[in-house]
Amino acid sequence: MKITKINVEPKAAKLKEPITISLGTINHSMSAVVEIETDEGIIGYGEGSPGILITGETLKGTTECIQLFEKQLIGVDPLDIEKIHSIMNSVAAQAPSAKTAIDIACYDLFGKKANLPVYKLLGGFDSSVKTDMTIGLDKAEIMAEKAKLAVSQGFDTLKIKVGTGFDADVARIKAIREVIGSHVNLRLDANQGWKPKEAVNTINHLAQYGIELVEQPVAYHDIEGLAFVTNHVSTPIMSDESCFNSKDALRLIKDRAVDFVNIKLMKCGGIHEALKINSICEAAGVECMIGCMVEETNIGVTAAAHLAAATKNITRADLDATFGLNEVAIPGGVGLNPTSMISLSEQAGLGLSK
Repeated sequence: MKITKINVEPKAAKLKEPITISLGTINHSMSAVVEIETDEGIIGYGEGSPGILITGETLKGTTECIQLFEKQLIGVDPLDIEKIHSIMNSVAAQAPSAKTAIDIACYDLFGKKANLPVYKLLGGFDSSVKTDMTIGLDKAEIMAEKAKLAVSQGFDTLKIKVGTGFDADVARIKAIREVIGSHVNLRLDANQGWKPKEAVNTINHLAQYGIELVEQPVAYHDIEGLAFVTNHVSTPIMSDESCFNSKDALRLIKDRAVDFVNIKLMKCGGIHEALKINSICEAAGVECMIGCMVEETNIGVTAAAHLAAATKNITRADLDATFGLNEVAIPGGVGLNPTSMISLSEQAGLGLSK
């Protein structure tokens, strides 16, 4: 099989409602939708969803980078994943969202060629994934109402955005816990919003509300600060922005800086690199969560769900981006209706088709 053409279409669509995190507000999904055509007539679908607040990428830049990749990838076998990534790395440093678009499409082709769903190719541990629901930053009473709605929709785990200050964050979690009761798991995500000592004080105070874990409490580059927090609280700490790739994962593990690692395809460059991160963590006895960017469509979320289902060490999932969309990018895969249990199709590849 050889790549004959790579089509890319930039798409921006307004979300059902904006999502605010400590870094800023996100109003639109952003996706460079890719179709890789082959000489066997099989088409693979992927997407690059740049999250400018996290990766610093833009939709225009991601689209242009994919077009640069095409010039070097024509005639290459899309099943040669290692070679594909080597070529992309020679064309562009970083650019994880652009690389993810190609990577996802290649794994989709891999599944279609093998006539197997991608999760089977990646390990086949399970065929479904349980996800949480994210509650964005807002006034405490508004966040509490949104949390109550999510629980009524069947979610028993919520990820609550925090990181704007002790009093406001405590008020949010207190209000949410009061309306949802004690049976719902709460994960907190500060998106780098606290200083290390502030994080320790806030997390220790919030422990009374039954917190499963806290994600990225301090600045992404402050690994010492991250380790300080991990070592001074009883609540488990998870990295997000501090871990883009397998090299980051290795440093976090070596420094014992976190208890869990959040993998996102758009941060690391796709499934190929995500598997490396998970293997490093698994060898060290550190479980992973699979996450997604708010900007993603059903293409990226579906690929992440296949990876999560396939691997035993990815024990948690935050794959709710499609629930904020008004329409899917390509029919198939994870849908728009909020559901805590994502069941994967047995169709070949990612189950996406026009």
